[in-house]
Amino acid sequence: MAHLLPHNFLAPLNREPLAPLSNAVNITPSGTALGKSALNPKSTSTKRPYAAVDDSSEEIEDDDRRIYSVTDSCDQIRTKINTFINNGGMKVGEFQHAIGVTSSSYGNFMKKRGRDAGDQSSVYNAANAFFRKRELAGDKMPRKKAKKETGADGKETGKNLDYDVSDIHLEGEDEGEVEIYDTCDDIRRKIAAHLRAPGITQAGFCRALSAQFPEFEGKKLSSAQLQAFQRKKGPLEGNSSGVLYAAYVFFEKLRIKQGKKKSKARLEMEKLWGNEGGVSRELQRGYLVRRSEEVAQDRYGKVTIVRGGDW
Repeated sequence: MAHLLPHNFLAPLNREPLAPLSNAVNITPSGTALGKSALNPKSTSTKRPYAAVDDSSEEIEDDDRRIYSVTDSCDQIRTKINTFINNGGMKVGEFQHAIGVTSSSYGNFMKKRGRDAGDQSSVYNAANAFFRKRELAGDKMPRKKAKKETGADGKETGKNLDYDVSDIHLEGEDEGEVEIYDTCDDIRRKIAAHLRAPGITQAGFCRALSAQFPEFEGKKLSSAQLQAFQRKKGPLEGNSSGVLYAAYVFFEKLRIKQGKKKSKARLEMEKLWGNEGGVSRELQRGYLVRRSEEVAQDRYGKVTIVRGGDW
């Protein structure tokens, strides 16, 4: 039933062996070129146990030309970066510092999509050298350890395993552009039901939602934001909230993990919103109508004008 709304690596890259790394990447904030300590995560910090070069690894010098041989596409490098960071190799900021690039250049490179998209970026070249040095030294990618929920007694309950969606990847996720095919009200119902499940807390759920954003965005959702979204009412009320996006991604992954089919409402949403790239996440604006006209919105969030007489 419808309801009414109110009135630097700047030279072009030819995939040839690159110049020595000291000339190939940006200078780090400390003023030192990306060198041995930067490329070896083990020496970048003592606060975090990186999966880095161990004592038995081959020592690879920075002037080893094999480091600068480019064989991976831009998409492959992005995948390596995401895997390395998501599996605990480094934090995003630490990785940026290690390869000597700025956060803006890193963000611009990671947002791109396509084999050659970003092939002139300093991030592409520096990250390639970083991973080539690790590979030549025999260092494997870090593996993510499964996290298990613990109770008040400190013992593992294992309940989080039912809601662990970290192994599911959606189209557009790396860029933070997953298309949404649920209304805000649909998502609110799913959130309310999920929070009633045993062992689920608002704080834990907010952490799970925050994990659905791309690393380069660094977004974190709070319980206050979640509660504010839940208090709203209407198919598109709260569409600009990060809660809508993150919750949709989380529940879509959960649906896939559980092997559930799309509901009739979901298929109808795809039919209605597919040509627009899913539900809009832009803040809603008003509508200009005649005096005798009214704006009506159906349960899918689609707006129609109920026409009347002249001005």
